[in-house]
Formats: sequence, structure tokens, C-alpha cells
Amino acid sequence: MRFCPSWSLRALLGLAFVSLTARSVGAEVPKIDRDTDLDKYVKKADKSFAWKLVRTRDGGGVKIYDIELTSQTWQDIVWKHDLQVFVPADTKPGSTLFLWNQGGRPGVGSTFLALDLAKKMKAPVCFLFGIPNQPLFGGKKEDALIAETFVQYLETKDPSWPLLFPMTKSLVKAMDTLQAFAKQEWKVEVKKFVVAGASKRGWTTWLTGVVDPRVKAIIPMVIDTLNMQKQLPHQVKSYGAFSEMIRDYTARKLAPPPKTPEGQKLWAMVDPWVYRDRLTMPKLILNGTNDPYWTQDALNLYWDDLKGDKWIAYVPNAGHNLAQKKADGSSDQDRAGNLISAFSRAYIHDKPLPKLTWKHDDSGEQARVTVKSDTPPTAVRLWKATAPTLDFRKAKWQAVDVDFSKGQASTLVPLPAEGHAVFFLECEFDMDGLKYDLSTQVRIIGKSAKKE
Repeated sequence: MRFCPSWSLRALLGLAFVSLTARSVGAEVPKIDRDTDLDKYVKKADKSFAWKLVRTRDGGGVKIYDIELTSQTWQDIVWKHDLQVFVPADTKPGSTLFLWNQGGRPGVGSTFLALDLAKKMKAPVCFLFGIPNQPLFGGKKEDALIAETFVQYLETKDPSWPLLFPMTKSLVKAMDTLQAFAKQEWKVEVKKFVVAGASKRGWTTWLTGVVDPRVKAIIPMVIDTLNMQKQLPHQVKSYGAFSEMIRDYTARKLAPPPKTPEGQKLWAMVDPWVYRDRLTMPKLILNGTNDPYWTQDALNLYWDDLKGDKWIAYVPNAGHNLAQKKADGSSDQDRAGNLISAFSRAYIHDKPLPKLTWKHDDSGEQARVTVKSDTPPTAVRLWKATAPTLDFRKAKWQAVDVDFSKGQASTLVPLPAEGHAVFFLECEFDMDGLKYDLSTQVRIIGKSAKKE
């Protein structure tokens, strides 16, 4: 799950009847108590936790605070982080802060992204770096490092080993730090956070929502893999093999999950779907349509199980970096940035987002998708792509406009003569001049497509 934010985000029928809506269908969920291995690790006292404000500066009409944070000591390794806070000059900090987590250290790209988000949100934004601290254990980074810690858990049965645990604790300690900092610097009591991150940092975003009640809303990006016990076999069925992008896990015999008690427990420890009864906060799931890590319809394996208010957005013709490829060959990441800003602004300033519901069904020999919105969108588009198989990773998506009237938009999609088609509806909205898009779930159709 390598995600490289740049500017921004880059460096940095079957035709069977289907009903897919934006609300949970109330699936039966087993109870997860508050004393899991993840909870125990995050709550464990750690004397190495410390922070200090090292610099305050002005840049581009925004005040920037640089904080040094030591979140914990994990496996005898002290974890240190840069934590930056960006406050637009015309903005007064309130009781909710936006917290973005990513790897590496601050740079020009992350600063540009933070400034852009802060101005669009009309609110302070906080960037936490070093998630995870790396390289470790002989130069391992990213997925190779996560896989190494999973293997260490299987060998030692020490529940503190999975790297997602210290990654999650880092965000919890960052929230502790930001609350103390805000009280000291601004005389403001911060109570809640909107937490966001991409790829493995999206994974950490989910788990932070699991363990910390201060999380008001979450934006997990390009981590379309909840319900892992179903996702992995579904990937093999769709592609004929595991994606090469998860080779760090397949090479270590972690995928498919080992059929041992420890192997099954490991994936349950880190799969947000297992903790879904806790994930009741508002959530925006943001994916690229051409992300090589996940199957096109991966979200359909867990969407109905998620409780509470929830939204989806697919960025068409975008991969794991959420950069949309334009017809002229250029890349555009405004879609992702605008959506992150709009969602965060809504929960920082308590302004509701539009409520969408949708339905996929059939009309004769054609598929049909219908979307309803309590707020009229400024535009509705049908996005569609085709492929000879169920592998849409290199497919080109194209859009056509769809009329919205009397509170809904509906359109038909013919069954392809050969191969498969995938499609969704997208609604465009305007929040005080900030344009953003929300989506329905995708549906795949084709003569050999699995009946849903």
C-alpha cells in the first residue's frame, strides 16, 4: 500500500437484481470488547512520550507551528515524529481539528498540500509525519516492514508486534499533544478530530477511529480492503492471482492468511471490519478507480456492514495516488483535495453533507442505477469502463451527463456484447464555491459476471 504524496496527494448479468444503498442494512455484528490487544497496546503507559514546540513561523498568510513528538518506545525503538500545525490568518481555532497522518518528514510537497487544505477548509490542519518510523530491521520500509512485524508476531506470539499498533498509538499521542498545545498556545479546548490518511495511513485512520472516542469523523483513502478474509479470495477470483502490489505479504506467506490460530488472529487484530461495531462515526471512503492494489468492487464486500453516516467517492482514471489522468495526459488532484476539504469543513464547522441513497437493479435486459439526494447536485454523471475480464486496473473510464429531477437521477446501462462493464453515478456539489463529488457504489455486469 505505497502512497506517495507529491503536491500533494501523489508525493505525499449476471443482470441479477441488486439493491445497494448508502445506509447499513443492519448486519449482525459480534461484540468487540474494549480490552483487545490493540486497546491494550494503545492504552499502555509509556514514559518516553513527550512533545515540545520548537518553532513558530509565518508563510503565505498561514502561521506554522513545528512540534517535535516522541510517541512511544516500541520493541526498544524510540518513535519520533514531526508534527506541524497550519493556521490560516483569518481562521480562529475551534474545538475540532483536522489531523492528517503520513510517512516521511516535512517537505515542500507536504507544506503545499497542508496550505491548500487549510485554506479550503477554513480551519487549522495538523500533519503528523513518521507513520511508521522507518526504515527498521535491516532497511525494511512500508509493506515489507509491516510484513516483517506480522511474521515476528506469528513466531513470538507477542501481540505488540504488528506495526499497525504503534502506528495507531502515534496518532493517539498526537491527539494528546494537540489538545495540550491548543490549550497552551491558543487557550482553546480541542475535543474532537477529523482523521485522514492514505494507503497504510488510511489503514491507521480506520484503527484510530476504533480505539479513540475523540475521533469525530474519518477519511480513509485507498485502503479498499476491509473484510480481508473475503477480499483476498475475491482478488484471486477476479484477477486469477493476487495483485503483484501485495507481494510483500504473499512472499512471506501472509496472504492468504495462514490457517493456524495465530494466523487467523493476526488478520483479525488489524482488520478494521472486525471492529466495525465501533466505527459509527461519519466516514468518507475515497478510492481511485484504477488502483492496482484492490479489485474494482472491493468496497461492496464491506459497505453494508458499516454503521452510521457514510459516503463514497471514486476518482475516475486515478490510481493509488488519486491523481486523475486527463485527456491531454496531465494529472489532476483537485478532486481529492476538494473532497477532503469539503468533508472536513462539514464536520469542523458542523455543516451537514448531502445525504445520498442509491439502488442498482435491472430493467429488462439492461442494468439500471438510481441515486437520490436530499440536496440537488449541480451535475450528475455516469462513469463507465469496460474490460475483457474482471480486471479493470488498466481500463479507461468515460462519463456522460445524467439529468437530475424530482430529487433523483436514473440511467440504464446495456449489458456488454463481450467482456464486462463497470459503472457508478457521481453527484457534483458546491460548498460555498468549493466543488466536490460523491459517488454511488460500483456495479460490474457481464455475461460471466458473478451474480450479486
